[in-house]
Amino acid sequence: MYLIGVMRAMRAMSTMRVVGAMRARTRLRALLAAAALTAAPLAVPAAPAAAAARPEVPGTAVLDGQRLAAAKQRLDQGDPRLRLALRDLTARADRWLGQGPWTVVDKPRPAPGGDPHDYLSQAPYWWPTRPKTPENPWGCPYEQRDGERNPEVDTGTDRRDAENVFDSSYELALAWYYTGERTYAEHAGTILRTWFLDPATRMNPRLDHGQFIPCKYDGRAIGIIDFSQSYTSVLDAQAILAAGAPGWTRTDRARMTDWNKDFRDWLTHSDFGKQEGAAKNNHGTFYDLQLAALAYATGDEALARKTVRDARALRIDPQIAPDGSQPQELGRTRSWHYSTFDLVAYARLADIGRHVGVNLWAHRGPAGQSLVKAVRYLLPAATGERPWPHPELDFRRYAATDVVHAAADAGDRAAKAAVPKLASPPGGDLWALRPAAEQLDSIAG
Repeated sequence: MYLIGVMRAMRAMSTMRVVGAMRARTRLRALLAAAALTAAPLAVPAAPAAAAARPEVPGTAVLDGQRLAAAKQRLDQGDPRLRLALRDLTARADRWLGQGPWTVVDKPRPAPGGDPHDYLSQAPYWWPTRPKTPENPWGCPYEQRDGERNPEVDTGTDRRDAENVFDSSYELALAWYYTGERTYAEHAGTILRTWFLDPATRMNPRLDHGQFIPCKYDGRAIGIIDFSQSYTSVLDAQAILAAGAPGWTRTDRARMTDWNKDFRDWLTHSDFGKQEGAAKNNHGTFYDLQLAALAYATGDEALARKTVRDARALRIDPQIAPDGSQPQELGRTRSWHYSTFDLVAYARLADIGRHVGVNLWAHRGPAGQSLVKAVRYLLPAATGERPWPHPELDFRRYAATDVVHAAADAGDRAAKAAVPKLASPPGGDLWALRPAAEQLDSIAG
């Protein structure tokens, strides 16, 4: 009944006009929740279902598809350590089954341009300075408070829904790949089709209204980071589903590729894209990550290779000091968060480099700048040996766990020695099943 209900609901949504999309989404959520309550709980089986000796290798952009296939084989053979990680992964995936799908047209008001299909988000660190009144409904003018997140940014915009799309599709796709449970794949497909493909509910492949500031800007180039920090996981989710997931059709794959090409071209040629590409801090690093991943996923390996190769002199050399610190990130009120955040982008960019023959971990700048030194700079605080000596409003030691894993996998001895001392992130350490760095202390909401 669950599958039949979802299929009926999605067929209904695909024929609705934009005005009716919000009602369809409400009905669909109720249907999904009811189905989840009546269905048997999805537990990790005592022994994995029989699988082919050589699982299909996903053509992922960031994750190493060969490592995923090897992990799946080990799971099928009963590896106890991986089964513990799988328990944590499926627990996350199970929580998504009763949620979504989400859509950009389900906003209380459209983006400033008037098109409900345009993505809209509000600058997180900007706050009203005056009481809200009928004459001044926003409480303008706004002022910046670095590192202090304004809770109103999670209401009336698409930011929270987009994060849900990114996280859910990724975790559901991975859960399907490792367990073979079709319900995971089918729900991931529904989420992706609703946000990106269905004509009534799809998002336009552009970010003209990201991180707007009320009464000041209708959108800003730095709003691109709303996608660049997580959308590469969606690219990998699509690739995982393409490795034989039920319900993810050839047509879905082709239409998703078209969307990704349009988005890639917007990033490359738009004024906002050019501005973000010129950023000197983590915004520039994440821009390179997103562009390289989109290029690789859409078949432009030359652009992917150039983007990763250029990051050595364009990003690493000016952003990382000879001692491994990241001066522009240390100047923030959330210096630990942003130091680990920037290294997440570098580690994922290095993963793409592995696919296209560029070893970013091996780079040494003219003054000795390197990703290895940047990770080593974090190790005393990451292992709990010494306090973090810079400003941080909310220190979370586990924020560095994935980037230390990445450096260890790249062969750094100090990082390897630190791995047993790392703090496990909430929900468990999933590195063995998805060996690519993520921002574990997200402050996106």
